[in-house]
Amino acid sequence: MLEDKNQEKTSLSQLGEFGLIEHLTKHFEVTHSTTVKAVGDDAAVIDASEKQTVITTDLLVEGVHFDLSYMPLKHLGYKAVMVNLSDVYAMNAEAEQITVSLAVSNRFPLEALEELYAGIQLACATYKVDLIGGDTTSSTKGMLLSITAIGKAKKEELVYRDGAKATDLIVVSGDLGGAYLGLQVLEREKQVFQVNPTNQPDLDQYSYLIERQLKPEARKDIPKLLRDLEVQPTAMIDISDGLSSEIMHICKQSNTGCKIYEEKLPLDPQVIGTCEEFNIDSTMVALSGGEDYELLFTVSINDFDKIKGNPNLSVIGHITEAAAGMNLVTRANQEIALKAQGWNSFEE
Repeated sequence: MLEDKNQEKTSLSQLGEFGLIEHLTKHFEVTHSTTVKAVGDDAAVIDASEKQTVITTDLLVEGVHFDLSYMPLKHLGYKAVMVNLSDVYAMNAEAEQITVSLAVSNRFPLEALEELYAGIQLACATYKVDLIGGDTTSSTKGMLLSITAIGKAKKEELVYRDGAKATDLIVVSGDLGGAYLGLQVLEREKQVFQVNPTNQPDLDQYSYLIERQLKPEARKDIPKLLRDLEVQPTAMIDISDGLSSEIMHICKQSNTGCKIYEEKLPLDPQVIGTCEEFNIDSTMVALSGGEDYELLFTVSINDFDKIKGNPNLSVIGHITEAAAGMNLVTRANQEIALKAQGWNSFEE
């Protein structure tokens, strides 16, 4: 079914800032008792409760973090929320509220922002978080989207990056590399389209990879799983910039080294097959791909029996003394120093 290119577009100037906020947020519902006042006043009000508050924020910039030629606005809204919720879950905390700040150029009509907020609303409903405020303004550089997430956790349950100790096991949720390969597929199809706009890509064989890129899911289930297993992580981080970068953050802040075993890296069959097609090393993709939004954490070796065999978790290595360095042990049993080759938004 062909899209109607002549649909009427509503200029944002017809609503004004406050009218726009009211229009975009009127269908959001409050689900947390800690949300005392949400959208509609000078500031939101949150009940502090007896738990500690976790706050994180991310800024997404068009042309740097996302490309609207293949990123649907609804998916962008959903993913932007996931990026922030993932950081909350990486603290072993429960996300409860978000704020959304948005700057857009005049090329975006109201209908485009409705799509964006439909994705944000779906994320809020799925992960049970409340939209409590934000800001909108104009931009001369396309779209900028900033989301802040707020969560809560008991003091004794919070997990930082600096608690890993020698002999701790290194564990990762899910599988790695899919989001990066999804991006490579989309970039390839974009180039084909630019040469031949009538070409219709067949992406069925890459469905998992594309979903990992366009609609990632934050691992809300992992902190709950670990509590159910009575496992308290010693350090934790989410995988946004690539596995090697993230484990190096843990090691540097914990003053330790590590050994990651190549043969233990969890890879989906679609990742392996697409790496072969693109002639890319699957280990490099797993280590440096980024945007998987899985959780990487360390646990005491005494907890091995509690987590072994769990389909959601893979033990991929262990923490060492700092003097041993941060290394990858290859399938040939050679040790190679890990390098932080993941995403860096300031690279030229």
